Amino acid sequence: MSTLFINACVRENSRTLVLARNILKDIPGEIIEVDLNQETITPLTRELLEKRESLLRDGNKNDPMFCYARQFAEADEIVIAAPFWDLSFPAILKMYMEQITVEGITFDYMGGKPEGFCKAKRLIYVTTSGGEIFADFGYEYIKALAKNFYGIKETEAHRAMNLDVNRISAEELLTKADISVIK
Repeated sequence: MSTLFINACVRENSRTLVLARNILKDIPGEIIEVDLNQETITPLTRELLEKRESLLRDGNKNDPMFCYARQFAEADEIVIAAPFWDLSFPAILKMYMEQITVEGITFDYMGGKPEGFCKAKRLIYVTTSGGEIFADFGYEYIKALAKNFYGIKETEAHRAMNLDVNRISAEELLTKADISVIK
C-alpha cells in the first residue's frame, strides 16, 4: 500500500505539518511525499495548456508533464497537508490540483459526466488555523474534486483551529489543540 503525501505547508515550523506527520505515522505502508515548495509547479498558462491538450490529443500520457497526475492516480491513499489561508489554502496547492486534473489520467468524461480513475479509496485533508474556521472552502474544493472527478469516495478533514487565539505552538499542537475530524 502506498500513501501519497502532498505537503503544501509553507512555513518552516508549520503546525499543519506537525498534525499531518502525526496522522501519517499511523498509516501503514510506504509514504511518498511531494513537498510542493520543493517542486517546480507553475500555473497552466496558455502555452502550457496548449501543450497539454496537444499531448493528450496525440495519446502521449507518459510525457513528464503528467508525472503528478499519474502519481496521484496510482496512490492507494492520499493525505494533503495545507494550512488554512484566506478561507482556503496556499496557491501552490491550487496549481498542483490543476496539474493532476488531467482527462484520461485521473478522470474522463463518460456520457457527459466525469468518471474518476484514481485508485485511492480515501483522501485525508489536514489543516490548521490561527483563528476560527467559519467556512472551509479549501476542504470543500478538494472534497468536490475527489468525489466528482477522481472517484475517491471517502474524504475527511482533520483540523485544529484557534491556535493563535489559544497560543498553541507547533510543539504543543498534539497535546493542547482541539483537533476535529469532519467527513
